[in-house]
Amino acid sequence: MRFDEGAGLDTSEVEDLRGGGGGIGGRVALGGGGLGVVGLVIYFLISQFGGVSLNPSAGGIGSLGGVGSGQQVDNTSLAQECKTGADANRKHDCAIVGIINSIQDYWGQEFQRSGSTYRKSVTKFFNGGVNTGCGSATSDVGPFYCPGDSNVYIDLGFFNELRTKFGAEGGPFAEAYVLAHEYGHHVQNLTGVSKKGTGSGPTSGSVRLELQADCYAGVWANHATTTPTETGRPLLTEVSQQDVDSALDTASRIGDDYIQSKLGGGRVDESKFSHGTSAQRKKWFTTGFQTGQPARCDTFATNNLG
Repeated sequence: MRFDEGAGLDTSEVEDLRGGGGGIGGRVALGGGGLGVVGLVIYFLISQFGGVSLNPSAGGIGSLGGVGSGQQVDNTSLAQECKTGADANRKHDCAIVGIINSIQDYWGQEFQRSGSTYRKSVTKFFNGGVNTGCGSATSDVGPFYCPGDSNVYIDLGFFNELRTKFGAEGGPFAEAYVLAHEYGHHVQNLTGVSKKGTGSGPTSGSVRLELQADCYAGVWANHATTTPTETGRPLLTEVSQQDVDSALDTASRIGDDYIQSKLGGGRVDESKFSHGTSAQRKKWFTTGFQTGQPARCDTFATNNLG
């Protein structure tokens, strides 16, 4: 994956909270369509061994006392360091900014083509814990989208955990897939689909919501090198087959069946599925990538999820 060296970056789409910090305490309450791409990992592991209380009305991450109090936004460093695609090619944080810019450029133009208005979502970088419109959360929840404030939250250390704990290949485009998935949830929130993401089980609304977000990530990936910025130049100039393979590898590591069998003691319980199997996640990202059409991502209208 390569960025256009001369294309500009927009750091206003990111808020850096990493200087804030905060303590950790309380019990995690997970529920609703705002649960992040690997939030099911924490839910499954802790629910097996105690500590989780489900709150289906929470709409996202529930209460976790004392986390991230007094956090303040400090974008000074990002604004100074992340100005062009050349910076994105050299620096990890700047690459994340560039990915977010590209994803939102695509959805803004797609909404415009369909006669709608896209409202941008801010991605908030944090360390350890963070306060959100859905309550407070720790880094253990993984990246997540909060429908309560329409923002994406991520501790960038999660990408290291993908490699060390989940055995994923990692790499820039694997990270792009994770972010594009979370922005898929933002699209669902804007279109009103998020309310369908309820229940658990292999054909539940929760699974369908997550697979659709995977498909939306693939749709963006299809258009990544052809979506222009405000200057008329696409931010991304190259997405290789190796990049796509790394995204698919990541998808395979965060399926319900893989998580339960590899990290949860070996027993697969389909009644607790909330994100879809590894094969399903790969299938729906591929569907989006191969077609480039959001309309092909209607996981709620099919009896064949894969």
